[in-house]
Amino acid sequence: MKKELKNQIIESISANLGEYQHFYIVDIAGLNAQDTVKLRRACFENDILLTVVKNTLFNIALKNVENEEMKTLSEVLEGNTAIMYCNTGNAPAKLIKKLLKDGLQKPLLKGAFVQQGVYVGADKLDELAAIKSKEELIGDIIAMLQSPIQRVISGLENKAENGAEAPAEETPAAEAPAAE
Repeated sequence: MKKELKNQIIESISANLGEYQHFYIVDIAGLNAQDTVKLRRACFENDILLTVVKNTLFNIALKNVENEEMKTLSEVLEGNTAIMYCNTGNAPAKLIKKLLKDGLQKPLLKGAFVQQGVYVGADKLDELAAIKSKEELIGDIIAMLQSPIQRVISGLENKAENGAEAPAEETPAAEAPAAE
């Protein structure tokens, strides 16, 4: 491979590392064509960019990154490597779990950089899948904030309903003595 081509690939990898907030390093070696198409289609549907990289070129791109934690992932670059880039931290983990549950033998997680943290090893897959995305966290916060407000509104509505009925009952009794 010519040096110019290698430099272009390194620049492309660096651009992807800058564009996407999270990435997963996975092993997809041994997948047949049908399973590879299934994996790529699932990645596309989940807004995940899947690229196969040469370990040495990805390692060079990692060394050029300013984040020191990200550089520690160079130790997992052995064998065939694919990178799953995404902007939702748990999307690739959920996808990998689903594919493994559906009977695929791969992809296997080697490492990941998610929410400014490094995760190494396939045993971290459940932990990564449990990470909540920004949208999920915002939804949880809104639900927690709405819960007390809904109780107050419900209480006020009940009081208003009970309060509206009570004066109506007292009015005839009050008018009856006045009529005499």
